[in-house]
Amino acid sequence: MRKLHITELNRKHIEEFKSSKKWPVRILLDNVRSLHNIGSVFRTADAFLVEEICLCGISAQPPHPEIHKTALGATETVSWKYFAKVEEAIKASISEGYKIVIIEQTSNSIPLNQFIYPDEPIVLVFGNEVKGVSEEVLPYSNVALEIPQFGTKHSFNISVCAGIVMYALNQQYINAPE
Repeated sequence: MRKLHITELNRKHIEEFKSSKKWPVRILLDNVRSLHNIGSVFRTADAFLVEEICLCGISAQPPHPEIHKTALGATETVSWKYFAKVEEAIKASISEGYKIVIIEQTSNSIPLNQFIYPDEPIVLVFGNEVKGVSEEVLPYSNVALEIPQFGTKHSFNISVCAGIVMYALNQQYINAPE
């Protein structure tokens, strides 16, 4: 066994990434305050060829050195938009045919591993590090997902949560029968 050299990783060039077929998923960051979390979500979105990121409310926007520190250039590859109000992003996505999937512990949430990926584009909504997904988003949500947890905290850092959810749902998407 040996570690692969960077030239062996088959990394896409920016132009190739931008012209690649994307996973029909939007990531919506609802008032995410940590610039490192935002950068990390960009980097993970790049890894899974996510269609777009919507930054809402207090979520900072590129270019910013603290976002860049964890994004490592993914802000140059992943498309993104900013919305002052989360409801604007939600309504725009619904009008474009997206289903709204919030990642939140609610009275009706279902475990991530029991969710069956729909045959339509989705928006994955990740909320603020302290307050979670905004109350204004709940009425627009088609489903709430939560990651089963067994310890005492029952919460994940937003960037960890986003990575787990993107990986699990991307696996369903790429392994779905055509």
